[in-house]
Amino acid sequence: MTQQLAPQVRRFYDGGTLEEAPDPSAPPVVALERTEGMEEPDDFRMVRRIAYLDRRLGELLVPADPGTFTTDLASVPSVFAWLVPRTGRHLPAALLHDGLVPHPPEEAPTHISTEGAEVDFEEANRVFRDAMADTGTGIVRRWLMWTATTLAVMALGDLTWSGIEKWRWRVTSVGTLLVLTVLGLWTTPDLLDVVGGVPWMGEGALWVRLLTGAAGAVAVPLLLAQLWGRFRIAGMIAGTGLALLLHVTIAVAALTGLYRALEWLCATSPGVALAIGTIIALGAGGVLIGAI
Repeated sequence: MTQQLAPQVRRFYDGGTLEEAPDPSAPPVVALERTEGMEEPDDFRMVRRIAYLDRRLGELLVPADPGTFTTDLASVPSVFAWLVPRTGRHLPAALLHDGLVPHPPEEAPTHISTEGAEVDFEEANRVFRDAMADTGTGIVRRWLMWTATTLAVMALGDLTWSGIEKWRWRVTSVGTLLVLTVLGLWTTPDLLDVVGGVPWMGEGALWVRLLTGAAGAVAVPLLLAQLWGRFRIAGMIAGTGLALLLHVTIAVAALTGLYRALEWLCATSPGVALAIGTIIALGAGGVLIGAI
């Protein structure tokens, strides 16, 4: 990883409005407004701009037009919200990043660079990581969030990349994560002595297999990440995180799916939901009485 930055909170300041100039002496104001009739219920408009003095690009203002710009705060899938919440110390940096993400040439930029700097996807992600450091976001969380945005770029492709380059990074990132998912699912039955064959799992007591399995969950992703070229740091973090958190993520995803199914059932067929709940409660009571 690159050398860690010392946080400099004053790099963020009030960016003003269309009528007001930025004020480097004033702290940033995160003023969000949910407008009725928005297409996405989790989208907000920023009442005032956020200004950030980047170490390479100089002053950046987000959004360019507060009247048309919308943000979903930190774009974190609900299954990972327990690890990285949508709001927190990192929120100003997340809002900044939303405005820096490049758009097709026919669309107006959603940020202003007072020094006329060009910002591509990779540079936007770098600014995001540095800005999180300046908000006091923890090292682990900011590198995880930077990795997530880097994965998005690799999967979707930078606007400046050729078709071949887009497919190269798409296949590399998605393929690596699929391989690690298969290996992780294969490791589970091997750990339980249901199916064998994982080379690094070893034999013997459960704690030995747990230790060798954890070693493989670190070493294998680090090796595969070397295929990611200049994105290898993101590959190391994403691969290791996936290998270590695969089963937790599956469990959280299953519970999230169950919750959403229950919400849908209660909203569309409350009588059926009540009947199912009653059956489950009576069944649980019967099992408890039988056990006693």
